[in-house]
Amino acid sequence: MLRQRFVLDTTALTDMQARESMGIDKLCEGMKSMLELIASARLKLGISCYVPFPSVYNELHEFAKNNACEADVIAKIDTWLVKKAPDRYNVMINSRIFHEYVSYMRERINKGMVVAEEAIWEGSTKCLFLTTKAENTQQIEFEIEKGVIGPIIGKFRNKYRSALRYGILDSAPDIDVLILAKELDAAVVASDFGIQKWAEELGVRFVPAHTFPMILQEYLAHAGDANNQIKDIIQDNP
Repeated sequence: MLRQRFVLDTTALTDMQARESMGIDKLCEGMKSMLELIASARLKLGISCYVPFPSVYNELHEFAKNNACEADVIAKIDTWLVKKAPDRYNVMINSRIFHEYVSYMRERINKGMVVAEEAIWEGSTKCLFLTTKAENTQQIEFEIEKGVIGPIIGKFRNKYRSALRYGILDSAPDIDVLILAKELDAAVVASDFGIQKWAEELGVRFVPAHTFPMILQEYLAHAGDANNQIKDIIQDNP
């Protein structure tokens, strides 16, 4: 019998594309259907889905509660997901990985600083330009606040988040997912590009969250065929 291990990030149950692949719109219904697939895969195929405890486990609980999911969703989280604390002391990771991570973080921080400087220069330039056309002080303050500073700050925030956060590990649960997957020789399921990037660096298998439902459905669809083939072999070779 085929046995697989997966370590789930929170996005494995909350990814919008995964819900769409199952024809589901609502978040709680998507989580429930995903957990039911996991339950079937565990009972019929022995496939185990782990979540790091307490980090990702607590995130899933909070996510379900904050989105007013019914109690059975939380019950399914507790029943069908295997909770395990990652072994942070004994899982060995090559020091080169951390060296590259530090360099990568420094590069991202520098990019964030450049974006901030560009926003400051743009804002200052436009403010000086507007003051030369203003009729009075009140008009200057209103034009600067509503017409210049607000949009520039909004643009700055978007660029800063993109430059600093995209493709990096920015939370303890992200690291726990990778450590636990390394420890168990399991595949990581997530929709986070940072987790994907560093899973590749660590030699950990990665499964995009939006394909995970289809993978489980494919396993389950062929489980019956495999059992029938085994029965035929036994009958042919008594």
